[in-house]
Order: sequence, then C-alpha cells, then structure tokens
Amino acid sequence: MGSFECGYYRLVTSSFIQLQIHSLGTGETFLNMIKLRLKRFGKKREASYRIVAMNNLARRDGRPLEELGFYNPRTDEVKLDIPGIVKRLQQGAQPTDTVRRILVKANVFEQVRATAAS
Repeated sequence: MGSFECGYYRLVTSSFIQLQIHSLGTGETFLNMIKLRLKRFGKKREASYRIVAMNNLARRDGRPLEELGFYNPRTDEVKLDIPGIVKRLQQGAQPTDTVRRILVKANVFEQVRATAAS
C-alpha cells in the first residue's frame, strides 16, 4: 500500500482502484471508488452516452479515467470495449444500475467469471 502527503490531506492507495482521503486534522475519512457509469453527450432531446470509468465523486460529464463504450438509448445501439471493462471490473470498479443492465445484456459478467476462474 502506497501513501503520500499533500498539504492538508494524506492520500492512501491500495491494490484495488480505491482511494481513501484522510483528513490529517479531524480524522474524517472519505472513500472514493471507481465507477463504470454513463457520460451524457449529444444535442438536446437527442442524448447519447459514453460508458466511462470515473471517480465516484466526479461530476457526471467530468473528465473520465477511461472511455469503455457507447450507448444510444434511442436506437439501442451498444458498442463495448469488453477487455477494458473486464479489466476494470476485476480491479474492483462498480457499475451503476443502468450500466450493469447493459453489461448483463452483453454477457460481460460471464467473461469476468471465466477469466477469474482461469
């Protein structure tokens, strides 16, 4: 486990994709995780979404760590970077409910179990 201090906060990282920020003054702990979620783009009333890996505290349309797919709800078009999604899920990233439904339809969780078993 690595850690470093930066001014008022000390950042501790673990082998999973999780960050804990410890306040040195008050003892409060905040837990950050990586989430697989939708990032909205497109015109008004013509929304499309990118499936991205982001810090759970980042804003919805903020800068992602990695773009892993595309989802268009109007045409049900889905494009996924399966190896990238499998890698992120094995590292501990948590999908939102909507992304989880998209991944279940694409049988991604079966591939995660298959790679974990081998």
